[in-house]
Amino acid sequence: MHTPSRPLAYLCLALSMSLVGSYVALSKPLAAIFPVMLLAWLRFGIGAVAMLGWLKAPAHEAALTRQTKWLLFFESFFGNFLFTLCMISGVAMTSAVTAGVTMAAIPAAVAIMSWLFLREAVSTRTWTAIVFAVAGIGLNALSKTDGSNVAPATQQGLGQLLLIAAVLCEAAYAVIGKKLTASVSPKRITALINLWGFALSAPAGLYLAWQFDFSRVSAPAWGLLLFYALAACVWTVWLWMTGLRAVPASQAGIFTVLLPVSAALVGMLALGERISTVQLLAFGIALTSVVIATWPSSLQIRR
Repeated sequence: MHTPSRPLAYLCLALSMSLVGSYVALSKPLAAIFPVMLLAWLRFGIGAVAMLGWLKAPAHEAALTRQTKWLLFFESFFGNFLFTLCMISGVAMTSAVTAGVTMAAIPAAVAIMSWLFLREAVSTRTWTAIVFAVAGIGLNALSKTDGSNVAPATQQGLGQLLLIAAVLCEAAYAVIGKKLTASVSPKRITALINLWGFALSAPAGLYLAWQFDFSRVSAPAWGLLLFYALAACVWTVWLWMTGLRAVPASQAGIFTVLLPVSAALVGMLALGERISTVQLLAFGIALTSVVIATWPSSLQIRR
């Protein structure tokens, strides 16, 4: 299988996380139109149609082992299915800005999981970064000045917990993906885990689709759904898996900093959300964790 050059791999990882951040924010208006499970099922369904040609194994690729099949299932279950449910529900209960602050913890979470499951070395600075990440998330959760969200405090608290769960799912996605790229092509990984996501969401999706009035969905909303589905199911996954072929999982975690930045920017610029002073401080603390966690790897990138 072709392994991209380091600069190209870095570009793929950066584009992937920027797109993830954009659809994290744009999922908020979609969640206001579609029930969460219906939205997930439609997303995976559109992705499945778009990637029919990617399901067939290339001639040079070995047959899938039992371990690889399980890894594909868990990659989809955590990275596609659970991440989608937790992220969409969390953003719906809070805001895209809140999601951006919370997602800033992903690099630290990736580093910890890489250390635990891939035996990649993690520096003392990464452990320090975890403290900053938790402090940023905690400060944001305690903030009562979120001008972009008037939801009850209990609902916002649950939304915050769901976003933290999404962080853990995204970290698992990065680590499992690194294992998969050693034996399966990025395109086929993308298609297979999407198919699992479609199967997992099908029972609830079909039930909700039977009761849902699709005639009230506007043409712009369908266009947004199409972009969301292609970005979430096809482009971001393929870009990420392509980049992971040449970059260690813990180093790839550096690029997840673009996820919260992109989510917050789209939330403010496209959705008209406001960021409070407390949230801005929380965002700064969370991003400080990213700087601390990635500083040694950043030095390696520049060499």
